[in-house]
Amino acid sequence: MSTTAGVTAPSAAAPPDASRSDSRTLFAVCAATLLVLMNYTAPVAVLPQTARGLGAGLTTQTWLINAITLGLAATLLVAGSLGDDFGRRRIFRAGLVLLAVGTVGSAVAPNAATFITARVVQGVASAAILAAGLGLLGHAFHTAQGRSHATARWASMLGAGIALGPLASAGLTSLSSWRWFYLILAALAVLLAALGGRLLTESRAGRVAHIDVPGVLTLGAGLALLLVAVTAGRSGWLRPGVLVPLVLGVLLLAAFVVVQARGRAPMLDLALFRRPDFRVATLGAFFTGLAALGPSTVLPTLVQQLIGVSALGAAGLAFVWAGSSFVVSNQMRHLGTRTTPTRQLALGFLLTAVGYLAMLGYADAHSWARTIPGLILAGAGSGLLNAALARLAVASVPADRVAMGSGANNTARYVGSALGVAGAVTIASSLLPAGQTAGFSAHGADAVLLIGGAVAVLGAAITLIRRRATAPVPVTG
Repeated sequence: MSTTAGVTAPSAAAPPDASRSDSRTLFAVCAATLLVLMNYTAPVAVLPQTARGLGAGLTTQTWLINAITLGLAATLLVAGSLGDDFGRRRIFRAGLVLLAVGTVGSAVAPNAATFITARVVQGVASAAILAAGLGLLGHAFHTAQGRSHATARWASMLGAGIALGPLASAGLTSLSSWRWFYLILAALAVLLAALGGRLLTESRAGRVAHIDVPGVLTLGAGLALLLVAVTAGRSGWLRPGVLVPLVLGVLLLAAFVVVQARGRAPMLDLALFRRPDFRVATLGAFFTGLAALGPSTVLPTLVQQLIGVSALGAAGLAFVWAGSSFVVSNQMRHLGTRTTPTRQLALGFLLTAVGYLAMLGYADAHSWARTIPGLILAGAGSGLLNAALARLAVASVPADRVAMGSGANNTARYVGSALGVAGAVTIASSLLPAGQTAGFSAHGADAVLLIGGAVAVLGAAITLIRRRATAPVPVTG
């Protein structure tokens, strides 16, 4: 896949039955999603250089990657609910402006704490863009063919962004500094926010706008504390700094469930979990983050440190994985209606597992080329997962709650991703040979692949078991 293909994808043709307004919506949402994912993955290929520039140690390096996931996971459902009630275009454009602010903060950060704070802000902004953006698509496209096409295009931007983000940041780092990536992205976010006012039409649920304050506070704080505990757990799970936020996070999430069950206008309608397709979408998203996003996010750093590949070389390997994901997701706009999303999910998980197994031993062999066949297979699996989840997120909820459905689906995905990243770093840095006290090991890298593959197989098994109770995905509109 060429860089040009990744950049021009947002302007690709809309479904035959799409109006001009729908085509503009598809372009704006896809372009913004591309920016979000480029920003999300930008540090993974230049983590050593970024860490040196900010004076960050190994534990802090995990936060340099995971901070944006913290902001995403904690606010995706909130952003989706606000978009449905107060206007999806309004939340979408506000997210782009906030993304610009956060990326400028990363560009000028003098230390790791400032950079991490800015990345959390970017996560909050990304949550608004992803949840409201997919909600805008769900409102714009009503037919099965139109939705399959639009959500496949949206899903392909996930792969394109993951492909181009590390490549762009590594290229700018080799030319000048990693900070330039964030300055350029901030300018693009501001431009797209301005264009959004002309390209998008407002949509919202036909009911009185309401902010579920107890739900916002309990969910946001609970997820934040849970992810803090998981990320800090790599240095010991029995420390107070891990146990306290872990317990508090679980208690707050339990309180969130109670609040949603008793509230008059809950942010998340718990009755949706009675729908088999909504349960499959949520579980599938969680396992996608855990098995596909987590290990793949850490892989470029492992390749750099264990094999000695340059930042640009590591970005090239990430490009292979994400490029494969982009191509497969993009093709599902033609094939999506010919198979059920649950079958796509199961096949996507199995391809991910096979890809991981194919990469075993790459660090011991000291060969980056050993990873390429596995990366292509795992990337194809990710592409199937992304396309199926986007379709399920829109179709498994009522028409007036499409942004909330997107928020719930992506919350599960990025909670899984945060757990996957933290787990992969912990595993890769714990199986050290005698005499080595820090860093990563070849045995640890293989363990990451084996465990990631096992989790992917588990995801496929759960999907196939749930499929028996799942009716065909209805078209809501």
